[in-house]
Amino acid sequence: MYHKKLKPFKKGFLWGSATSAYQVEGAWDEDGKGPSVQDVKEIVPDTSDFKVATDHYHHMQEDIALLAEMGFKTYRFSISWSRVIPDGDGEVNPKGLQFYSDLIDECLKYGIEPLVTVYHFDLPQGLAEKGGWENRATIDAFVRYCDVLFDNLGDRVKLWLTINEQNMMILHGAAVGTGESTLKSLYQQNHHMLVAQAMVMNNCHEKLPHVKIGPAPNISAVYPKSNNPADVQAADLYTAIRNWLYLDIAVYGVYNHQVWAYLEENDALPDMEPGDLEILKSAECDFIAFNYYNSSTVQAYPAGTERKAGKKDQQLSDSQEGFFAGSDNEHLPYTEFGWQIDPTGFRTTINQIYSRYRKPLIVTENGLGGIDKLEDGKVHDNYRIDYLRNHIEQMNLAVTDGADVFGYCTWSAIDLISTHQGFRKRYGFVYVNREDFDLKDLKRYRKDSFYWYKGVIASNGEKLEG
Repeated sequence: MYHKKLKPFKKGFLWGSATSAYQVEGAWDEDGKGPSVQDVKEIVPDTSDFKVATDHYHHMQEDIALLAEMGFKTYRFSISWSRVIPDGDGEVNPKGLQFYSDLIDECLKYGIEPLVTVYHFDLPQGLAEKGGWENRATIDAFVRYCDVLFDNLGDRVKLWLTINEQNMMILHGAAVGTGESTLKSLYQQNHHMLVAQAMVMNNCHEKLPHVKIGPAPNISAVYPKSNNPADVQAADLYTAIRNWLYLDIAVYGVYNHQVWAYLEENDALPDMEPGDLEILKSAECDFIAFNYYNSSTVQAYPAGTERKAGKKDQQLSDSQEGFFAGSDNEHLPYTEFGWQIDPTGFRTTINQIYSRYRKPLIVTENGLGGIDKLEDGKVHDNYRIDYLRNHIEQMNLAVTDGADVFGYCTWSAIDLISTHQGFRKRYGFVYVNREDFDLKDLKRYRKDSFYWYKGVIASNGEKLEG
C-alpha cells in the first residue's frame, strides 16, 4: 500500500536495543553463579566460549552510560536464571539478585525503561541434568524463579518478557545452542514451556497488576517459493508451525489447529496432565514482543521426492519430507554470514501479527551481524546503518498501515558473542575491543551507527539519514 504521508511514531515510543545475559555478561562463575547449559555446551569450532563475553558484569555502569548517551528510552536485557538460583531450583543467590537490582537502578537513573527477559536460552545446568524442559518439574522451578524476580524487582520493572525465541529452541535447537531431540521430545518440552509461561503470566498479573508481560518469539513472514498451490499450502503450514503456534497460545490460550494435526500425523502430540489446557486458556499476554531478522521461504516437499541440500542457518526454515522444504529467495540479498535481508518482509510481518491478534507490538530484536574493523578508534559501519534504516522505514509504513507498535529494539546494544558464530560476528552500536581468542583490553568504542541511532532516537524516528 502506498501512503502519501507517513504517520509519526507515537509519543513516548520506546527506542532501544537488546542483549542477553550469557552473551554479554561474562563472570560465568563469579559471586555464586551456577553453570548454565551455555557455559558447559560444546562450543562451535573456532569460536569463543561465553566465560568472559563482553564482561558487562564488570562494565555495567560504563555500558549503561553509553546507552544513555545515545538517548535510549528502553534497554532490553535478560536475567541469568543460574545467577539468581545457581542450580535452578535451590537456594536464591543474593549477590546475583543484587547485580540485576543495581542494573535496573542504573537504567532508571538515566530514564531508561528496563525491558526484562526472564529466560534467554540459558537453562541452569542443574536442571538440564534432571531432564531439562522434558521434565515436568522444570515448570515449577521456572514459576518459582519468576516469582523471586517479581517479588524482588517488580517494584521497578514495568515490562516483562517470558521466554526468548521459544520457537527457535524447538525448530533450531542446535543453532541456538540448546540441543537436538526427537520431534516428540521437542514438542513435549515445548508444551511444558507453554504451561510454565501461562502460569508465570497469571502470577505476574496477580502479584503486579500495574505491570505488563508478553512472550518474545522470533516471528517472520513465510513466502511460498512460487504460486503453485502446493507451495502456498506448504507456506501456510510452516507459518502455523513457526509463528502462530506460539502466539495463538499466548493470546487465545489454544493450540493452533494445523499444528495439532501436524503433531498428530507425526506421532508427536505432547502428553498432558489434567488441567493443562485450562491453564493455557486462563492466561493472556498484555502485548506481543517479537524478534525479526528476515523472512522465510518454503516450497512443497512431496513424500518420496529428492531435495538438493542448500544453504541453512538459524533463520532459514528447516525441511520435513511430506510437508515443507526451506528454500532460498532469489529476490533477496545476503549478509556476509549468509542471512537474507528483507526489510519489506518486516512490514508484512508486523501487519500479519497485528491483524491476527490486535495486541500492541514491540520489536525486541532486529539487526545486522557483520565483521567490523576498528581503525584509529573508529568503526565505519554504514552497512549496519543501511540495514536498520531500511527496517525502520518499513516499520513506519506498518504504523501508517494502522499497526500499533510501541517500541523498537535493535540487536544488539553493544558487541557480544554470537550464539554460534563467535565474537567475529558483531551487532552492536558499541565496539568492544576483543577477539574470539584474544581478550585485549575490552575497551569500548562508539561506532558510526552509535551516532546515527542517537539522531534517530532524538527525532523519534524522523531523522533516518546519516
